[in-house]
Amino acid sequence: MPTNHLQDDDRGHIRIAIDDVFSIAIQALLHAGLSSAQAFPMARTITAAERDECFSHGLYRLPGCVETIKSPKFVANAIPVVAEISAAAVRADARYGYSPLAFEKALPLVEQKAKTAGICILAINNCFHCTALWPEIEALTERGLAAIAMTSSHSWVAPAGGTQPTLGTNPFAFGWPRHNERPYVFDFATSMIARGDIALHDMGGKQIPLGWALDVNGNPTTNAAAALSGAMLSFGGHKGTALSTMIELLAGPLIGDMTSSQSKEFGEDTRAAPCHGELIIALDPALLGWGTEAANQSSAEQLLSAFAGQGARLPSRRRYEARERTMKNGVRVPKALYERIQSLLPSGGPM
Repeated sequence: MPTNHLQDDDRGHIRIAIDDVFSIAIQALLHAGLSSAQAFPMARTITAAERDECFSHGLYRLPGCVETIKSPKFVANAIPVVAEISAAAVRADARYGYSPLAFEKALPLVEQKAKTAGICILAINNCFHCTALWPEIEALTERGLAAIAMTSSHSWVAPAGGTQPTLGTNPFAFGWPRHNERPYVFDFATSMIARGDIALHDMGGKQIPLGWALDVNGNPTTNAAAALSGAMLSFGGHKGTALSTMIELLAGPLIGDMTSSQSKEFGEDTRAAPCHGELIIALDPALLGWGTEAANQSSAEQLLSAFAGQGARLPSRRRYEARERTMKNGVRVPKALYERIQSLLPSGGPM
């Protein structure tokens, strides 16, 4: 049993410590056949998401990760190949493994180039991606870099005015480093909601809000299962569709990788996570500020402090508050998910 394991029968949840989340994740991934090199970055990402109460990218992802590992198109012991393309460009070929290891392997070179040229573009190709983007963004902001990340997915989203899945959920993330403050970071899908959140509603037998998705006949639905079989909707109508299309092009054809439709076709005979590309752009404020970094940071802080001054929530604040809370009190995992994960662990595991 986990060291700080508690049971909350009244609400149908199990409370476990953050260290135990990592222990559960690493044991499940290794038991499924994932190499240590691949498993540890993935377990760290899953743990970070659970810690920050981003539940659709936390332990909820473990069963899907195991399904992906079993896919004949996934390479469980893949070793990424990092290549220097130019003075400001790096390519990390994930070799059909998970994306976090490819990112970690490329990170030192990306930092070096960004601080030398002011900018570095990282293209991660041939990666199976099922994680949030903000952990990668935070890793870059910790190094004093501003950063943008984006990736496509499977074609689950109908364009504005349409009814057929054409685009991916296509998340987009941005981070800005701050002196003496946690970085400003946002990460959101260009769909109305992440697909994992709809799946969580389905798992919990809950309806979804009207406007999130269409059923297979193109009709608006509040049924989560019908939404998963139909088409999700982009946020903001044509504006979300435009952003999603931009991401399709930049994280796909621009870097020699697949669109969401191509990725879905590639993985159609499997239950694996989407396989595609990821684009990351790292920028150095110290170099690009033309010698006025202190003044520029002051301007940025004036902008960001104006949120708190009027009672508005600065994006990323919720995650940081959750992080402080869960590091002290652990996380609450639905019993149904907890029991499902139990079956993924080797006998004698920590459950």
